[in-house]
Amino acid sequence: MFKKLLPLLLVIVSAAYAQAQQFKVLLFTKTAGFHHVSIHEGVAGIRNLASRHNFSVDWQENADVFNDKSLANYAAVIFLNTTGDILNDAQQAAFEKYIKSGKGYVGIHSAADTEYDWAWYGKLVGMYFKTHPAQQTAFLDVKDSNFPGLERFPKRLLWTDEWYEYKKPYNADDLKILITLDEKSYDPKTNQGTGMGAEHPMSWYHNYDGGRAFYTGLGHIGLVYSDQSFLDHLYGGIYWAATGKGLK
Repeated sequence: MFKKLLPLLLVIVSAAYAQAQQFKVLLFTKTAGFHHVSIHEGVAGIRNLASRHNFSVDWQENADVFNDKSLANYAAVIFLNTTGDILNDAQQAAFEKYIKSGKGYVGIHSAADTEYDWAWYGKLVGMYFKTHPAQQTAFLDVKDSNFPGLERFPKRLLWTDEWYEYKKPYNADDLKILITLDEKSYDPKTNQGTGMGAEHPMSWYHNYDGGRAFYTGLGHIGLVYSDQSFLDHLYGGIYWAATGKGLK
């Protein structure tokens, strides 16, 4: 008798678990260019966030998931250190439709080094990667502490990462800048860096084409995915993108 009831019990437990989750996100890590060794640490960090904040996450590197039926399961899609041309035309169309339906996007670090020939994506992510100097320690300045996750950040924070410089003009003109980088606190003219001038954005968000988009340029170094300050910042972006909540 128990063996007959077991499948039914598993279905009931699974359904109850699914209902208990706040929301579900797709974590996408496909690369068609540089492959960050920190991707696996990023996946582990986001899975830990899911456990801590009671949401569920599906990790995929196969772009076939970008279809109407599969995307309908998710409140937001996270591009974690993606690079290059990762979606074909049909997959791009499905993702555009998904965002237009009111869903969310989260871009982490080299998500800005992705899909340069897809103008719609360029506006979604907000800026494209240009180059970066050698990895260094520098000061970050928080411009908007009202965004979820940044209420715990100090106004000024010492941080070590790979400091992306972004192409100008920006792809979108409505970006709300959350964090900037103080170029006086490090040497931007190393490696191939040139600096960006008075304003060097490192994180931003905006409403776009019916949906929501959040981006952070932090996240190159694997150990940041176990740093609580970064995890607070990242979850704030995921929470807002998935729910539209959290803005004061």
